[in-house]
Amino acid sequence: MESTPSNADASAGHTRARAAGSRAARQQETREALVMAALDAFTRVGYHAASLDTIAAEAGFSKGAVYSNFTNKAQLFLATMDFTMGALRSQGWDPFAAGSGSAPGRVSDHREPHDEHEADAESPATSAPGSLGMGGADTNPEELVRGFGLATLEFIAAAARDEALTEALRERVQVMIDVYADLARANRPADDSLPAEDAAKLMAALDQGVSVLSLSGITSIDGGLVRVGLQRLLDPGAAASAPAPERDRSSPLLDVDRVRTMMENESPDA
Repeated sequence: MESTPSNADASAGHTRARAAGSRAARQQETREALVMAALDAFTRVGYHAASLDTIAAEAGFSKGAVYSNFTNKAQLFLATMDFTMGALRSQGWDPFAAGSGSAPGRVSDHREPHDEHEADAESPATSAPGSLGMGGADTNPEELVRGFGLATLEFIAAAARDEALTEALRERVQVMIDVYADLARANRPADDSLPAEDAAKLMAALDQGVSVLSLSGITSIDGGLVRVGLQRLLDPGAAASAPAPERDRSSPLLDVDRVRTMMENESPDA
């Protein structure tokens, strides 16, 4: 005769399930806190100078927590890239509109190191989707974008000599191209013979190429001119017949306006 599970067995099963869920939640909180601390460190000092010890301490953990969640510093940097791309290229992103914003988030607090493998119930909160969760009231958004951009150039140079990292970068560039392709499909003339995917590649190349020039110190290109260039790729006929745009002297780094709006949303006074 088969035995029937008792109430005690069922209760024990529920307890184990809750414990497993709690552990998974704590591990996710740990991972997110490490990504936020890494984003801050990479932005401040660059990819090569940022140390895993410092990142772990600023997140409120010991170094073992980093290796419990990421294979090495390169994988942690890729995670910060994923985070920033998710926040800056979220639904509603519009490179033609200055200051397009997102949902407000919360700035994470740095805490003292504790157990190296898991976060406790007091783990630092991480930012909500569509927010950056970094930078104080006196932080310059352009310096944030510039700092992480320079760190990204360092990482690209190192990753170019590693086949696996090169492939990982290629996948992330494709995500950016896909976002531009969606924008192209929604806004290009129906009779445009250039496939939306090809237009997207050109738009991404212009965006990223201008970013590299700007990070190199070339300041003769402003945000207004970049937007004009993107518009000409998107709808050449309409852009060519439009009045000459006013040069707004805004940053050619198109993410600056979005970061500024996110920081304003995260401000306690917002």
